[in-house]
Amino acid sequence: MSDRILGCLAIAGAAAMAAAAWGYAAPVEYEPVGPRAFPLLLALVMASCGAWLALRPAQHADWPQGNRLGRITICAGAIVVYALLFQLLGFILATVLMALPAGRVFGGTWRQCIAGGIGLGIVLYLMFDKVLDVVLPLGILHWN
Repeated sequence: MSDRILGCLAIAGAAAMAAAAWGYAAPVEYEPVGPRAFPLLLALVMASCGAWLALRPAQHADWPQGNRLGRITICAGAIVVYALLFQLLGFILATVLMALPAGRVFGGTWRQCIAGGIGLGIVLYLMFDKVLDVVLPLGILHWN
């Protein structure tokens, strides 16, 4: 039953994502597909996976409990905080802050989580900014 509930929630989330992305339009069209193609594609994949979960034959599944449930909650909370702080702090700092609790949940030491978060934030920022030409916010690190 938990798979069916998750599948229905995924379909509802995909529908909300598609509805939000439908109105995306760039002020200047710089590419043929436009900015709404990627979120709509993600919504389609998410809805397809949700439908598969909701419609596949039933299997025995247990709800996570105890330590596993706490770890899942910490990771989900880190993602929500990441989304809320993304613009304010910028990509690099928000990524570092998200990597700390996520890394600790997966058994990393504080040193590993801090170093991994800093490396991940800087390398991904440079990759998106310099290689893929995707503008990401610098937040409080922005300098002129």
